[in-house]
Amino acid sequence: MPDKPVSTATISAPLHSNTPKAHGSLDADIIIKNAPDPVFVSDLEGKILSANDAVYELLGFRTDEVLEQSLSRFISPEETREFTAALREVIERGATRNARLNPRSASGEVIPTSLNASALRDADGKVIGAIGILRDMRELDKALAYADSLIKNAPDPVFVSDLEGKILSANDAVYELLGFRTDEVLEQSLSRFIRPEETREFTAALREVIERGVIRNTRLNPRSASGEIIPTSLNASALRDADGKVIGAIGILRDMRELDKALAYSDSLIKNAPDPVFVSDLEGKILQANDAVYELLGFRPDEVLEQSLSRFISPEETREFLAALREVIERGATRNARLNPRSASGEIIPTTLNASALRDPDGKVIGAIGILRDMRAYEKVVRDLQESEAELQEKILDLEKFEEVVVGRELKMIALEKEIENLKLKMNKLSRG
Repeated sequence: MPDKPVSTATISAPLHSNTPKAHGSLDADIIIKNAPDPVFVSDLEGKILSANDAVYELLGFRTDEVLEQSLSRFISPEETREFTAALREVIERGATRNARLNPRSASGEVIPTSLNASALRDADGKVIGAIGILRDMRELDKALAYADSLIKNAPDPVFVSDLEGKILSANDAVYELLGFRTDEVLEQSLSRFIRPEETREFTAALREVIERGVIRNTRLNPRSASGEIIPTSLNASALRDADGKVIGAIGILRDMRELDKALAYSDSLIKNAPDPVFVSDLEGKILQANDAVYELLGFRPDEVLEQSLSRFISPEETREFLAALREVIERGATRNARLNPRSASGEIIPTTLNASALRDPDGKVIGAIGILRDMRAYEKVVRDLQESEAELQEKILDLEKFEEVVVGRELKMIALEKEIENLKLKMNKLSRG
């Protein structure tokens, strides 16, 4: 439904008159009759002079029950006064926007509507009445009530602000988080609770909401009623009117105190870990590293942080590392991937990599925590064992050769002893014979 009122009509004759109109003049009756929304014309006292079929369909009255009737017949005395004020605005400014009217239908149902009205002028340009367009707000009001219910019952702190950062609505979780009363929050600028620098960041976030419809994980640190600074992250989406125009933002705050404690604890673990530990994003850029990394590689922090791991390893190993990252994303961890980074001195250092997933507060994998193990000592032990094994094999071969010599001699001695025995037997036989 259009939000813009019908253009100001200039008529050269009263409505329904048979007087010919000047060439090019606007036929208000035709526009009103064929408008898709309920449209009516009233004089400056609020008497209805004309209405289209959509009005009768909305209210359920017959034509004779509407025409020549005062609008006060269908709305409350308070709204009649508001409509009269809207007519004064039409006379002064030529139009009025989104005045609320709640006419009662023929069945007795109160129908929430919004009224956009523009001036109806005579041939001399004098305002003689108003052309009003009604918008049935029942479905929109249901949607707004549903949205209000979602906001009210959301477990996270949720607020609604206009485009200047004024807080229009907030749920109980906001008051619980900040410790303020409702009247200390509603209609207040968000700048009351955050620093000027963060106010500028929030204003920039609002611009992004207008342009893109949403913003993620902006940091805000509002001050609570007790004076405590509460670290939060803000996710905001666009609040739109019935025509889809952005009129504000719906902001969801996440209390980051526990998460920040956990992150500080994990930072402490990383910093004080005995093994080289680093954090990378999903493209392999190094975001954080502990002292053991710098000690292992011999680089300064500024030569490591924000650098791609591909700076320290070969192209083939870079591909293997990216494959390991994919495994981290799919399975949450990878084990014993081989990396051979080049140190500042040019030495190739054999290491094994064990990596686990780094996740954001929503559980999405955003990087990897990698633990390197220096394999130089291990490989030296392996080499020493291999060398010892080779030496042992040589000794075994020497022993086998020696054994062959010794065994050969023993066999010859046994053969000689047997031969001597045979000769002794022969000699004994000869002596007896």
